[in-house]
Amino acid sequence: MNTTSIRCKPFLGSAFLLLCSLMFSQHALAAASIGNMAPDFTLTDSDGKIHQLNQYRGKRVVLEWTNHGCPYVQKHYDSNNMQALQKEMTNKDVIWLSIISSKPGAQGYVKGNEANELTSSRKAHPTAVLLDPTGKVGRAYGAKTTPHMYVIDPVGRLVYMGAIDDKPSARASSLNGATNYVRSTMADMDAGRPVKLAQTTAYGCSIKY
Repeated sequence: MNTTSIRCKPFLGSAFLLLCSLMFSQHALAAASIGNMAPDFTLTDSDGKIHQLNQYRGKRVVLEWTNHGCPYVQKHYDSNNMQALQKEMTNKDVIWLSIISSKPGAQGYVKGNEANELTSSRKAHPTAVLLDPTGKVGRAYGAKTTPHMYVIDPVGRLVYMGAIDDKPSARASSLNGATNYVRSTMADMDAGRPVKLAQTTAYGCSIKY
């Protein structure tokens, strides 16, 4: 069904109106899938600045779904693993967007000033921390856990989605010998070859939509 041809009219009833609104919502922000264009979005960052994904066309982009209270996220930040990866990528002119999709009142929800305090205290290196309190962007990408990672190529296509590495543990010791999927994705792109492992199962804490 072509959702663009539907017109939701009041006399059609509440059930049909709900169906219409859901279809229009899905049409406006299509689901993420490997090899397709990454869903465009507009979010405000922790400093109040507006970011649109399409403004970064021509650059590689990493999306990191995060929640500072999650033990799996803490594993990567307390060990400085995430900060080191952020710095490595941004030094290569990669755009790194950390996204918080916890809803107001839920664990992990922060306001802009709190997000900035976390960035400062953890010495993190994202390009920006984006706030998604409605969860609209998180749901469009199918983000389920923190961390949940996505890599977008300069054309705007999604080339990786899933776990940060192959060690689904909250223990810092699991980082020893771990294969970092963001780093391996970038290495494949740098070499001009297809991404060998484009999709994995993310692990961590459930996002508090």
